[in-house]
Amino acid sequence: MIKKLLDNPAYDFLRTNSALKNTILLVISGSHAYGTSNDASDLDLRGVAIEGTKYLLGLDSFEQFEERETDTVIYGLKKFVHLLLNANPNTLELLGVDDDCIALITDKGKLIRDNAKLFLSKRAISSFGNYALAQLRRLQNALCHDSYTDAEQEKHLRNTLNAQLGHFRTHYTAFPDGAININTNEDNGLVLDIELKNYPMVDFVGIYNEMASIVKVYNKLNHRNNKKNEKSLYKHAMHLIRLLMTGIDILDGRGIVTKRREEQGLLLDIRNGKYTFEDVFVLANDYQAKFEIAAKNTTLPDEPNKQAIEDFLINMYQGEIPI
Repeated sequence: MIKKLLDNPAYDFLRTNSALKNTILLVISGSHAYGTSNDASDLDLRGVAIEGTKYLLGLDSFEQFEERETDTVIYGLKKFVHLLLNANPNTLELLGVDDDCIALITDKGKLIRDNAKLFLSKRAISSFGNYALAQLRRLQNALCHDSYTDAEQEKHLRNTLNAQLGHFRTHYTAFPDGAININTNEDNGLVLDIELKNYPMVDFVGIYNEMASIVKVYNKLNHRNNKKNEKSLYKHAMHLIRLLMTGIDILDGRGIVTKRREEQGLLLDIRNGKYTFEDVFVLANDYQAKFEIAAKNTTLPDEPNKQAIEDFLINMYQGEIPI
């Protein structure tokens, strides 16, 4: 079905653009690859092409090709390898898609997929963790800009801060239940009660900075007339959880699991709005705690083997550089 789709005239650029004539891998990415698509999901095409001689040795360069109408992105091999080297989630997941999401693959493309472990290192702790955090902040920012009443805004902020307490207990020096309480007061709005003794200052500052960051996001209120599309927000929420799931697998040594079969029901329930956003924040805390345990116990190397990757890259280019 996918290969027939590429016969559509909309994808003629794959056959007519000279920079793409040595494409070695094309896959369907996004929701279709994750197993979380619905009838409204777009078809995202991602790929890798070996750059021609003029791009490698001449004045021109080729890092990536984009075609917005079909949502297609094709990376030059060197850029793609650099992204993999840095454990970029959006590129690593392309190496873990199911076979039924592969539209085109050559022997060189298969070689990249077969050597996916070459690119896995503790850099995934930062990349997947930061991506998930960015997704969380994006969701929080979207919620705070919705046309909620002041009381609803305050409720969301209180619930978000309370949901973060679980994360604080695992990420920083543990503190007793009830040592930090966030409540509401008719006179002062949100109020904070803290009872900590001999608590490390550096950890307290970390907690304070994270809470201040959340409050800052919520305080950037913009009371617009149109409420944000909740479907879009729930999609962001789903991807937040999915990123943590995928990162945990990589750190635990299970490789790149792009299609989330075991968690498909949960992810679809989040996408379909069966969880409140407060529920999502609790889930995010749970998966963040699992992510941090996986990060602490991972046996992945601190850094990828750059010499082995360079040898791999040279081997990929040898005898395969088109004019």
